Amino acid sequence: MSVQKIKKSSGEPDEFEKSVANELLNLEMTSAELKAPLRDIYITAAKEVDCGTSKAIILYVPFKLLKSVNKIHQKLVRELEKKFSGKHVLIIGQRTILGK
Repeated sequence: MSVQKIKKSSGEPDEFEKSVANELLNLEMTSAELKAPLRDIYITAAKEVDCGTSKAIILYVPFKLLKSVNKIHQKLVRELEKKFSGKHVLIIGQRTILGK
């Protein structure tokens, strides 16, 4: 079911990406204020990065969805940081550069 929250252009999602997509789906199902905005949002990739003393989670969303993500950014990041035990969460728009 969490597969609908991650759409990769190439390959299958790994276990970490599946866990992030599953948490996004859980937030959509349980949170009343985030239910409607999260319905159309999905990620294209997720990475865990070591930042010295702590770790950070980078979520990539398509650039066309970045504006709608920014509307709920503060609430979404706060909830995801709770779910992932205090790790920092960054949401980045993934742009596609087209050739001429």
